[in-house]
Amino acid sequence: MTIGQVIKYLEQWAPPGVAWESDNIGLQVGDPDAELSKILVCLELTEQALDEAIDNGCNLIISHHPFIFRPLKNINTKTSYHGILIKKLLTNDISLFSAHTNLDYTKGGVSFVLAEKLGLTNIDFLNYAEANQVKLVVFIPEKNTEEVAAKLFEAGAGIIGEYSKCSFRTEGTGTFEGSADSEPVIGKKESFEKVNETRAEFIVNKWSLGKVLAALNESHPYEEPAYDIYPVANKNMNYGEGATGFLKDEIEQSEFIEYVSKKLNLNGLRYTTGKNKKIKKVAVCGGSGAGLVNDAIRSGADALITADIKYHTFFDAKGLIMLIDAGHYETEIFITDEIKERLEEYFKQKNEQIEVKNFSGSTNPIMFYNNNRGV
Repeated sequence: MTIGQVIKYLEQWAPPGVAWESDNIGLQVGDPDAELSKILVCLELTEQALDEAIDNGCNLIISHHPFIFRPLKNINTKTSYHGILIKKLLTNDISLFSAHTNLDYTKGGVSFVLAEKLGLTNIDFLNYAEANQVKLVVFIPEKNTEEVAAKLFEAGAGIIGEYSKCSFRTEGTGTFEGSADSEPVIGKKESFEKVNETRAEFIVNKWSLGKVLAALNESHPYEEPAYDIYPVANKNMNYGEGATGFLKDEIEQSEFIEYVSKKLNLNGLRYTTGKNKKIKKVAVCGGSGAGLVNDAIRSGADALITADIKYHTFFDAKGLIMLIDAGHYETEIFITDEIKERLEEYFKQKNEQIEVKNFSGSTNPIMFYNNNRGV
């Protein structure tokens, strides 16, 4: 199995097209055609994580945070931290792949895993992704409808929420007259023809449209398939930001602080009290989600757990929603377990004996000091 095959599998779960436009995701360093040996998963690449990958014979590192986020002006392999690690990656034939905001915005991604870690039920997105789909309308001879539809489904058409192979079909009559240079599959050239056809409609993610159209042209019997593409304003049920869920039993705010601290193995957290004395519905966003406070309030959540919250955001939220800053690393680190588990299941299905391990240390640059306990 190649590194590129693993990347393709991960990007089916967290498509690059759903990531922020300014994000730098995907293969950061390395060769996608190289044969895969072992994988190390970490939140971000550090020299310690890279050394562990080398010591364990890994030739692919998967990180959540991109190692190369902003354009590099130079790659100095002696004095630049990026240059030193890039040289070390290349010298040891190790590839680096990152899934960042695409993994934040996908179902089962960072925020969903955080919600699951907190024991929430009925988990869904806090906000669905804004319109990023189109409707593909295809006209197919009746006898070829199922064959063409199957190819379009396989290419990624017709996925709505938890449902796949979604389409709408109506029967009608198509007409055409081919020129002297045409090669019609049905009827004769220079002859007016009528054909029983199916009008088939499919929702398609914009980033999958090229692949779906390629499948259409390959599977459609006509020399020139007839199709229309319409923009749609629907929100995408398959992708979004943040997550919401419910505690099994409602608990007091003071109990909830202790509950969150234990569930996330925290050394400390920052918070402000909310409107409701008891917590039942909880909103979460792994990493920097302070911009979702108003969305969490509108959703009816009693609390929002995220990270990187500023003083004035706490001030504005006080008395409206319980707001908890549990730390950036602390709200995202659990995604490494999810990546590892998904890859192990994927390799099992493919009968591949490939080891996947999480970085054994911490890449968190933040440390805590308690004047009662010391460092």
